[in-house]
Amino acid sequence: MKILYAIQGTGNGHLSRANDIVPVLKKNAEVELLLSGIQADVSIPFEIKYNLKGMSFIFGKKGGVDIKDTIRKTGAIRLWNEIRSLPVNDYDLIINDFEPISAWAARLRNIPCISLSHQAAVLNANAPKPEKPDLIGKLILNNYAPSDYQYGFHFESYDENIYTPVIRKQARKQNVSNNGHYTVYLPAYSDERIIKTLSYFKEVKWEVFSKHSKTAYREHNVFISPINNDDFIKSMAFCEGVFCGAGFETPAEALFMGKKLMVIPMKSQYEQQCNAAALAKMGVPVIYSIEAGSYTKIGEWLQEEQDITVNYPDNTESIIEKVLEDFLFRHEDVRLSNALA
Repeated sequence: MKILYAIQGTGNGHLSRANDIVPVLKKNAEVELLLSGIQADVSIPFEIKYNLKGMSFIFGKKGGVDIKDTIRKTGAIRLWNEIRSLPVNDYDLIINDFEPISAWAARLRNIPCISLSHQAAVLNANAPKPEKPDLIGKLILNNYAPSDYQYGFHFESYDENIYTPVIRKQARKQNVSNNGHYTVYLPAYSDERIIKTLSYFKEVKWEVFSKHSKTAYREHNVFISPINNDDFIKSMAFCEGVFCGAGFETPAEALFMGKKLMVIPMKSQYEQQCNAAALAKMGVPVIYSIEAGSYTKIGEWLQEEQDITVNYPDNTESIIEKVLEDFLFRHEDVRLSNALA
């Protein structure tokens, strides 16, 4: 069986998850990789067959996605050409981690496409949702990368085909301790806004990993560093708490390491609003800005203990085997053609 595994390149979580998923896929099938997007800060040690621009949501500096920059850098004609020219007919199956080019190419050519992503879990009817509905946000999430079958990862197993997070081996192997500092990752805010807020809490050492700076520097008790995967993992492993956006992988790894956690969902980003709802149910504090009005809640979080226990076993191999077994059961013709090959 020949599989195209397609990975979204906005943010770092999709690529981090791929580091553990790709080796398991390669044990079971012939696998080639597609990566689309321009916003990732980590890499993977595998050959990329197709490296496309795709459609990336561009982080702004005021707490949300920069819509104008996202539209400007997408290019509708280029996007359509990438969809039209991708040779998905060369594959028996597309496994898709929220990647739009392969998903729409598969839909147009009637090639089976499986969503194996956090977004698939977010859209499940049983997963937590924000109290305030976001019909446009949900519509975008539903249609960004369409698929025939859905398997998802979330903070808890809310349904039969929803699994707990894939915690990358690099995070699993860390020796965890508490050196007293706080690790910060807020890519949708400018360094200036972050420094203004964090420097208010003068007794705290803040280690900030910045999407917007290429050099390391210090302002008062705030230490700014460019994003570096190894440094970030170590900072989390040795920190007292993690202050980050309401994405998926970073909060999941913080919870796995037993760290205090506070999150800020990005503005007008439905997936993060859903994540925030799920984390709040688990007891994680959620705030909606880093302006002065949130200082009290941040201060309370710094002073309070947080006891949230999670069980995130390493089930990646069994999950992939189930996904592939389900697919072969549905598509007996692929099983027979492989047996005859």
